[in-house]
Amino acid sequence: MPFTLSLEEGKFLVELARNAVKEHLKTGKHLAAPKNTPKKLFEKCGVFVTINKTRNSEKQLRGCIGYPYPTLPLVEAVIESAIDAATQDPRFYPLPLSELSDVVFEVSVLTPPEEIETQKPSEYVAKIKVGEHGLIVEKGAFKGLLLPQVPVEWEWDEEEFLCQCCIKAGLPPDTWLTKGTKIYKFQAIIFEEETPEGKIKQLSLK
Repeated sequence: MPFTLSLEEGKFLVELARNAVKEHLKTGKHLAAPKNTPKKLFEKCGVFVTINKTRNSEKQLRGCIGYPYPTLPLVEAVIESAIDAATQDPRFYPLPLSELSDVVFEVSVLTPPEEIETQKPSEYVAKIKVGEHGLIVEKGAFKGLLLPQVPVEWEWDEEEFLCQCCIKAGLPPDTWLTKGTKIYKFQAIIFEEETPEGKIKQLSLK
């Protein structure tokens, strides 16, 4: 049976992400799992926390870090990912407490990545679907991951999605067509704040 989350459980995770960052920025401490955490949220799951700056209803990435594989209980992975997205993303300077009221939090809970099997690399395009799958590209020591919402936001087709995931891995865009490249796909249940500290909704990519 596939892993599912209710809107209430999604709200819990998004609020937890924000509270974990707020506590860490104020005290330097890491929150423990709250006593009222639903039992289901102790299951091990991959998860990413994305922090976006909002300006005129446009979203601008401010930090995104997570765990691609189910290595930690979900509640703990959300706390760690949220703090790291706010303070450790090498693409951005650490989020100050004063900026917390200008950003929205998004939590993406992942299904375990599965390797896509093909007879030839050109078949990858038909085996992924924008709006449904996230991707991991792996070749040697290089690895890149893009969440399912990214190609939707950038209006990429499946081929561009594969190319951009190669670029994210630090590889040439056509690496997905070369021998020895592994491609994995996964899905995500995504919850996000509509406005900073505002209403939380489940995000549909369709």
